[in-house]
Amino acid sequence: MERSKNDLWVGLFVMIGLAALVFLALQAANLLSLNFQSTYRITAQFDNIGGLKPKAAVRSGGVVVGRVAGISFDDERYQARIDLDMDARFKFPKDSSLKILTSGLLGEQYIGVEAGAAEDNLAAGDNVTSTQSAVVLENLISQFLFNSAANAASPTRVESRPPVGFNHAFGSRRPPASAGAPQAASDTAKATGVFQ
Repeated sequence: MERSKNDLWVGLFVMIGLAALVFLALQAANLLSLNFQSTYRITAQFDNIGGLKPKAAVRSGGVVVGRVAGISFDDERYQARIDLDMDARFKFPKDSSLKILTSGLLGEQYIGVEAGAAEDNLAAGDNVTSTQSAVVLENLISQFLFNSAANAASPTRVESRPPVGFNHAFGSRRPPASAGAPQAASDTAKATGVFQ
Protein backbone atom coordinates (compact mmCIF):
# COMPACT_ATOMS: atom_id res chain seq x y z
CA MET A 1 0.00 0.00 0.00
CA GLU A 2 2.82 2.37 0.92
CA ARG A 3 4.65 1.59 -2.34
CA SER A 4 1.63 2.33 -4.54
CA LYS A 5 1.19 5.69 -2.78
CA ASN A 6 4.82 6.62 -3.59
CA ASP A 7 4.37 5.48 -7.19
CA LEU A 8 1.28 7.68 -7.47
CA TRP A 9 3.16 10.77 -6.22
CA VAL A 10 6.13 10.11 -8.52
CA GLY A 11 3.81 9.67 -11.49
CA LEU A 12 1.96 12.87 -10.62
CA PHE A 13 5.19 14.90 -10.42
CA VAL A 14 6.44 13.43 -13.72
CA MET A 15 3.16 14.39 -15.44
CA ILE A 16 3.30 17.94 -14.03
CA GLY A 17 6.93 18.27 -15.15
CA LEU A 18 6.14 17.08 -18.69
CA ALA A 19 3.15 19.44 -18.92
CA ALA A 20 5.36 22.34 -17.81
CA LEU A 21 8.00 21.45 -20.44
CA VAL A 22 5.37 21.28 -23.21
CA PHE A 23 3.92 24.61 -22.07
CA LEU A 24 7.35 26.30 -22.08
CA ALA A 25 8.23 24.86 -25.49
CA LEU A 26 4.96 26.11 -27.02
CA GLN A 27 5.35 29.51 -25.37
CA ALA A 28 8.95 29.88 -26.60
CA ALA A 29 7.94 29.02 -30.16
CA ASN A 30 5.00 31.50 -30.09
CA LEU A 31 2.63 28.61 -30.78
CA LEU A 32 0.64 29.14 -27.61
CA SER A 33 -1.27 32.35 -27.26
CA LEU A 34 -2.78 32.97 -23.86
CA ASN A 35 -3.77 36.51 -24.75
CA PHE A 36 -7.42 37.05 -24.00
CA GLN A 37 -7.41 40.71 -25.06
CA SER A 38 -9.85 41.83 -27.73
CA THR A 39 -8.30 42.38 -31.14
CA TYR A 40 -9.14 43.83 -34.53
CA ARG A 41 -7.87 42.32 -37.78
CA ILE A 42 -6.14 44.32 -40.51
CA THR A 43 -4.36 43.14 -43.66
CA ALA A 44 -1.28 44.17 -45.62
CA GLN A 45 0.48 43.03 -48.80
CA PHE A 46 4.24 42.57 -49.09
CA ASP A 47 6.44 41.73 -52.08
CA ASN A 48 8.73 39.56 -49.95
CA ILE A 49 8.11 38.41 -46.38
CA GLY A 50 11.45 36.61 -45.93
CA GLY A 51 11.18 34.19 -43.00
CA LEU A 52 8.15 35.77 -41.33
CA LYS A 53 5.97 33.16 -39.62
CA PRO A 54 2.43 33.06 -38.23
CA LYS A 55 2.22 34.22 -34.61
CA ALA A 56 5.20 36.55 -35.15
CA ALA A 57 5.08 39.74 -33.12
CA VAL A 58 3.82 43.08 -34.41
CA ARG A 59 5.74 45.81 -32.59
CA SER A 60 5.68 49.56 -32.32
CA GLY A 61 8.47 51.22 -30.38
CA GLY A 62 9.64 47.80 -29.19
CA VAL A 63 6.27 46.99 -27.57
CA VAL A 64 4.22 44.04 -28.84
CA VAL A 65 0.94 45.50 -30.15
CA GLY A 66 -0.32 42.50 -32.11
CA ARG A 67 0.46 39.18 -33.79
CA VAL A 68 0.58 37.80 -37.32
CA ALA A 69 -2.68 35.85 -37.61
CA GLY A 70 -2.09 34.31 -41.01
CA ILE A 71 -0.02 34.36 -44.18
CA SER A 72 -1.44 33.66 -47.62
CA PHE A 73 -0.65 34.38 -51.27
CA ASP A 74 -2.66 36.91 -53.26
CA ASP A 75 -2.71 35.39 -56.76
CA GLU A 76 -4.13 38.58 -58.32
CA ARG A 77 -1.34 40.88 -57.13
CA TYR A 78 1.30 38.15 -56.79
CA GLN A 79 2.16 39.29 -53.29
CA ALA A 80 2.09 37.82 -49.81
CA ARG A 81 -1.02 38.76 -47.87
CA ILE A 82 -0.56 39.10 -44.12
CA ASP A 83 -3.47 39.14 -41.65
CA LEU A 84 -2.64 40.93 -38.41
CA ASP A 85 -4.53 40.72 -35.12
CA MET A 86 -3.91 44.07 -33.44
CA ASP A 87 -4.53 44.56 -29.73
CA ALA A 88 -7.68 46.70 -29.36
CA ARG A 89 -5.95 48.86 -26.72
CA PHE A 90 -3.62 50.26 -29.39
CA LYS A 91 -4.97 52.51 -32.14
CA PHE A 92 -2.86 53.53 -35.13
CA PRO A 93 -3.59 56.19 -37.78
CA LYS A 94 -4.80 54.98 -41.19
CA ASP A 95 -1.62 56.23 -42.90
CA SER A 96 0.68 54.12 -40.69
CA SER A 97 3.30 52.01 -42.43
CA LEU A 98 4.45 48.44 -41.83
CA LYS A 99 7.97 47.04 -42.23
CA ILE A 100 9.30 43.52 -41.86
CA LEU A 101 12.27 43.78 -39.52
CA THR A 102 14.68 41.36 -37.86
CA SER A 103 15.62 41.15 -34.18
CA GLY A 104 19.38 41.49 -34.32
CA LEU A 105 21.49 40.21 -37.19
CA LEU A 106 20.12 36.67 -37.41
CA GLY A 107 17.12 36.89 -35.07
CA GLU A 108 13.47 36.21 -35.74
CA GLN A 109 11.50 38.47 -38.03
CA TYR A 110 8.63 40.65 -36.88
CA ILE A 111 6.48 43.45 -38.26
CA GLY A 112 7.28 46.98 -37.16
CA VAL A 113 4.56 49.64 -37.17
CA GLU A 114 5.43 53.28 -37.80
CA ALA A 115 2.51 55.46 -36.82
CA GLY A 116 1.30 58.00 -39.35
CA ALA A 117 -0.33 61.38 -38.77
CA ALA A 118 -3.90 60.87 -40.06
CA GLU A 119 -6.78 61.71 -37.76
CA ASP A 120 -8.72 58.51 -38.55
CA ASN A 121 -7.47 55.26 -37.01
CA LEU A 122 -7.21 51.79 -38.51
CA ALA A 123 -10.27 49.64 -37.92
CA ALA A 124 -11.18 45.99 -38.42
CA GLY A 125 -10.98 45.01 -42.09
CA ASP A 126 -8.69 47.87 -43.16
CA ASN A 127 -5.80 47.27 -45.54
CA VAL A 128 -2.45 48.96 -44.92
CA THR A 129 -0.98 50.03 -48.26
CA SER A 130 2.32 51.52 -47.10
CA THR A 131 4.57 48.48 -46.59
CA GLN A 132 8.26 47.68 -46.85
CA SER A 133 9.32 44.11 -47.58
CA ALA A 134 11.89 42.12 -45.69
CA VAL A 135 15.56 42.79 -46.35
CA VAL A 136 16.95 39.43 -47.40
CA LEU A 137 20.58 39.06 -46.32
CA GLU A 138 21.42 36.82 -49.28
CA ASN A 139 20.23 39.49 -51.73
CA LEU A 140 22.38 42.15 -50.06
CA ILE A 141 25.46 39.95 -50.13
CA SER A 142 24.97 38.97 -53.78
CA GLN A 143 24.40 42.61 -54.77
CA PHE A 144 27.59 43.64 -52.96
CA LEU A 145 29.59 40.85 -54.61
CA PHE A 146 28.16 41.67 -58.06
CA ASN A 147 29.06 45.36 -57.69
CA SER A 148 32.54 44.50 -56.43
CA ALA A 149 33.13 42.16 -59.37
CA ALA A 150 31.89 44.78 -61.85
CA ASN A 151 34.21 47.41 -60.40
CA ALA A 152 37.19 45.05 -60.50
CA ALA A 153 36.52 44.09 -64.13
CA SER A 154 36.55 47.67 -65.40
CA PRO A 155 39.59 49.50 -64.00
CA THR A 156 39.39 53.24 -63.83
CA ARG A 157 41.33 54.95 -66.59
CA VAL A 158 43.00 58.20 -65.77
CA GLU A 159 44.45 60.06 -68.70
CA SER A 160 47.66 61.69 -67.64
CA ARG A 161 49.28 64.07 -70.06
CA PRO A 162 52.04 66.37 -68.98
CA PRO A 163 51.01 70.03 -69.00
CA VAL A 164 52.04 71.89 -72.12
CA GLY A 165 53.23 74.93 -70.28
CA PHE A 166 53.03 76.89 -67.07
CA ASN A 167 49.83 78.60 -68.10
CA HIS A 168 48.22 75.33 -69.13
CA ALA A 169 49.12 73.71 -65.81
CA PHE A 170 47.54 76.54 -63.82
CA GLY A 171 44.52 76.95 -66.04
CA SER A 172 45.70 80.16 -67.76
CA ARG A 173 45.17 82.21 -64.63
CA ARG A 174 48.32 84.23 -65.27
CA PRO A 175 49.23 86.06 -68.43
CA PRO A 176 52.16 84.63 -70.37
CA ALA A 177 55.59 85.97 -69.47
CA SER A 178 55.99 87.58 -72.92
CA ALA A 179 52.88 89.68 -72.29
CA GLY A 180 54.59 91.42 -69.39
CA ALA A 181 57.84 92.20 -71.30
CA PRO A 182 56.81 95.66 -72.62
CA GLN A 183 55.58 96.66 -69.17
CA ALA A 184 58.85 95.46 -67.61
CA ALA A 185 60.88 97.49 -70.16
CA SER A 186 58.82 100.60 -69.42
CA ASP A 187 59.25 100.16 -65.67
CA THR A 188 63.00 99.63 -66.12
CA ALA A 189 63.31 102.82 -68.19
CA LYS A 190 61.49 104.81 -65.53
CA ALA A 191 63.66 103.37 -62.79
CA THR A 192 66.90 104.10 -64.62
CA GLY A 193 65.73 107.65 -65.28
CA VAL A 194 65.29 108.20 -61.58
CA PHE A 195 68.81 107.09 -60.79
CA GLN A 196 70.48 109.21 -63.49
